[in-house]
Amino acid sequence: MHHVTLQTILSPHVPLLRTRTAHQRLIAGLCSSADTPSMSKKIQLYSLATPNGQKVSVALQELGLDFDTHVIDIRKGDQNTDEFKRINPNSKIPALVDPDGPGGKELVLFESGAILLYLAEKTGKLLPADPAAKWETVSWLMFQMGGVGPMFGQFGHFTKYAPEKIEYAVNRYTNEVKRLLGVLEGRLTSRQYIMGDDYTIADIATFPWVVGLSAFYNADEALGLADFKAVQAWVARCMERPASKAGMHVAPFPGS
Repeated sequence: MHHVTLQTILSPHVPLLRTRTAHQRLIAGLCSSADTPSMSKKIQLYSLATPNGQKVSVALQELGLDFDTHVIDIRKGDQNTDEFKRINPNSKIPALVDPDGPGGKELVLFESGAILLYLAEKTGKLLPADPAAKWETVSWLMFQMGGVGPMFGQFGHFTKYAPEKIEYAVNRYTNEVKRLLGVLEGRLTSRQYIMGDDYTIADIATFPWVVGLSAFYNADEALGLADFKAVQAWVARCMERPASKAGMHVAPFPGS
């Protein structure tokens, strides 16, 4: 895994006309990917070590896929540049370019849930082959995408980052995060992972957000995280996996 910053690949001092890969041509907006073959078959990951970014880097590590990492520093507005918006018009991380996508053609993807589904389908791993189990896994993935991610994020914003504390918002999102943790607690009480014995993209999508409640929001006491014993044990199991642990540290915040 090679680690560079977006500024590095977009620097005016870097001659983009030399041996550009397909994703570099995409960023520069100079020509289509059909002009010349890609110089690299590595997946290109554009991300930062936030819970949303960590989902994809954990999956890439668990799947053993070779990839380059490009740090998108959202604190500095990298995600709002025209160059990055050519990869993700919604200006969010993570985003991914696979030079060896379906049919051997380059594929550009954004939205972490879509990326996780793609990587699982590409490799035949982290998603059950049985159709019923597959769609149950997708249901739990959507639980994260539609519930855990947005609600945990709003909790963090209003409890830690908002310039003024709004009691209604703090109470609303505190209660909702506790409710969602309760759903996870019920699911995990008799299971190793969300789908039982198998580690899937449902786990990978969700556990970084639970870690973030402590790591980013310092919310252990406010949420009573210790009371969610099955959730805490599950997070520990996920973090004990060497590949998942490594994936959590991909694309670190510059200066950290």
